[in-house]
Amino acid sequence: MSEETDPLFLIEAQHLTESLEATLLDLKANPTDKSLIDSAFRDLHTLKGSGAMFGQIAMSQFLHDFETAFEAVREGTLKVTPQLIEIALSARDHVLDLLAGGSTEPGALLLGRLAALVSGDREAEAQDPGWIMSFRLAPDTLALGGRPEAILAEFRAMGASNIAPILDDLPPLEKMAPAELHIGWRMDLPGAITEDDIRDVFLFNEEGLDLNLKPAGTAGAEEDADISRGDVSSAMAAPPAEATRTSPPTSERSMMRVPAERLDEMMDRVGELVIAEARLAELAARSRDPQLVAVAEDIERLASGMRETTMSIRMTPIETITGRFRRLVHDLTGTLGKPITLEIEGQDTELDKTVIEKLSDPLMHLIRNAADHGLETAEQRRAMGKPEHGTIRLSARYSGAEVIISLSDDGRGLELEKIRARAEDRGLIGPDTNLDDDDVRALILQPGFSTADAVTELSGRGVGMDVVKRTIEQLRGRIDVDSEPGHGTRIDMRLPLTLAIIDGLLVEIADERYAIPLAAVEHIIELPDDEVGDARTTRFLNIRDQLVPYLRMRDLLASKGVPGPHQKVVVVTAAGLRVGLTVDRIIGSSQTVIKQLSPLHAALKTFSGATVLGNGSVALILDIPQLVSFGQTLDSREAA
Repeated sequence: MSEETDPLFLIEAQHLTESLEATLLDLKANPTDKSLIDSAFRDLHTLKGSGAMFGQIAMSQFLHDFETAFEAVREGTLKVTPQLIEIALSARDHVLDLLAGGSTEPGALLLGRLAALVSGDREAEAQDPGWIMSFRLAPDTLALGGRPEAILAEFRAMGASNIAPILDDLPPLEKMAPAELHIGWRMDLPGAITEDDIRDVFLFNEEGLDLNLKPAGTAGAEEDADISRGDVSSAMAAPPAEATRTSPPTSERSMMRVPAERLDEMMDRVGELVIAEARLAELAARSRDPQLVAVAEDIERLASGMRETTMSIRMTPIETITGRFRRLVHDLTGTLGKPITLEIEGQDTELDKTVIEKLSDPLMHLIRNAADHGLETAEQRRAMGKPEHGTIRLSARYSGAEVIISLSDDGRGLELEKIRARAEDRGLIGPDTNLDDDDVRALILQPGFSTADAVTELSGRGVGMDVVKRTIEQLRGRIDVDSEPGHGTRIDMRLPLTLAIIDGLLVEIADERYAIPLAAVEHIIELPDDEVGDARTTRFLNIRDQLVPYLRMRDLLASKGVPGPHQKVVVVTAAGLRVGLTVDRIIGSSQTVIKQLSPLHAALKTFSGATVLGNGSVALILDIPQLVSFGQTLDSREAA
């Protein structure tokens, strides 16, 4: 492949594998859906043909038998079974390995499993109880260039299930040597595999190998595999799930894939164009030259259209990252032994692509945390009168200038007394610290905090939730925790629609200009004369028979001077709450290019960024969610 066609093929292959994974997961739940069967066949056929065209012969040959199998499914001579879906998902993972330059050996084992399934030999395999195996490699395996992940990949291709790490010999962190291997693994293997097949996998790792292999059902077999079940993906035991789902085109319109770097560059150029257009408009207004004013208006119209088009290109639906979550829950169900259902709402909700890209890892952690800590086992749920299947729900919805993304579960919920006790043990709070329930729940977001009784590879070290919080705050968002004991936990993440350009309302406070996101503005009213001289920071206005608190921005910003007689109140909303902001003057609306604050000023929660005005001066952008939260807090204190 040439340097030009290679990335194009890889992008196309990524898209097809994402689509195939999503279709296979849907097909597992609806095994007789002909449209899903046809979709899986098309993805396999296209992937095979593209691979042959671009020189990926090994991949093309590997996919040939899978295409034939799904052709048999289309013709009705082969049924869709959970075993077929599992083998096909492993094949999809093997394709990604091949594209990354991985070994072809696991593919031969997968094709053998597929042939056994298609020919009906699966029945004989099911009658054999199979094997329970645990093993540890020599501690110097990594130092000698050994690859445990390659061994695990081979066993996955042979049909291994319930793969989990053995952590009982893991030393304390301060004594751990990075080059030493302290983890073992335990797994179940199908009976069709011989002992010689198993030992062949360890052909180059026999020295120092500790292998325990027993037939399933043998007395003591389970006891010999003493493990701590955990995050198999972290211990190199789960199939790679980096790919995101992108829905296949639903229309015949032509599509073009563009590298993200080009979109970022175009967005930067449009931002500079908006700033230049604002400068031109101000110069034209000062000159009062009709021709220059007309040209400035044309440039403003064109710049506005360019901005809207560019923004629409950058906006990406949540659906582009939910595919990997479905696969994650599918894998966690087997890893944890808990039946879990993932429900997703609002997949068409759009966010800036930068926000979407950075959301993936926090959501992955929250889902793993909900599955491991939040949801009970099937036996526990039955005893509590709950359905055996635990439910994790991911939803997204618009709220003014924000998008609210919620991750909830119907598990055991948070134990506030246990959280507080653990926080005191860790020195995060003192025994006499006065905290309400919301403050106690927020403790789980602190660095190093964990209520887990045992550390697993999945969670328990207290290094996850604070990372989630930090990522959300870096995106100018905020995170809230709500929970009801016995009924589950909900994490709400409130994020701005875009990090690039917004429509802003330019206002003046004490001779300084500030920008307010226009999407958050609900009303603009005159401040009543009897309210002008009041010295309190917050008061209330009766707006359409509702009392709305308002903040005196001059006092909040510690501005000098005395406010004029005709102050305005800009009523803004966030998270369903309203607060008024008093300003001296309304200047007008403008396209606002968001510039991030320097690290020195990033801690100022009142502002979310800055923008350059037409005259070259800088205006700070007010952080509406923070101001609304602050106003509501003052409101509550006054009421108390």
